[in-house]
Amino acid sequence: MRPDPDSFSFWHPVDVRFKDIDVGGHAHHSVALVYFEEARAALWSRIVGGWTVADVDFILAEANVRYHDRVLYPNQLSVGVRVSTIGRKHFVLQYLARDENGTDLVSGQTTMVMYDYEAGRSKTIPATVREALVAYGSDENETSRK
Repeated sequence: MRPDPDSFSFWHPVDVRFKDIDVGGHAHHSVALVYFEEARAALWSRIVGGWTVADVDFILAEANVRYHDRVLYPNQLSVGVRVSTIGRKHFVLQYLARDENGTDLVSGQTTMVMYDYEAGRSKTIPATVREALVAYGSDENETSRK
């Protein structure tokens, strides 16, 4: 199912690079996760007020990607990111990558788990981060506190 572009309040530009293209003349299937990662990093920077590697205290637990059309070079994508679910220790992000003409190319979602690298285990989402995540959700009814 393709997400509604109007449900995204955060968009980030991502260039399709020549190195992304495979023998089929379009971006290799694995590159969509890189596009999502670039947009996620930009959103996280907004959430935590700037970032360094030390500010990234989550890990990727699951990723799903759906392809709607070919991603071609050259192109600048606009990648939307929105929070769809917030649990006690995890949150789910949805993505939509569109080309310069507004054509939906790739969508997906990732489940991110807050992680304490020093302790080597998951941790509860801090209250300030939870509040910021709620601000980037599209529908409060989809946000849970499980």
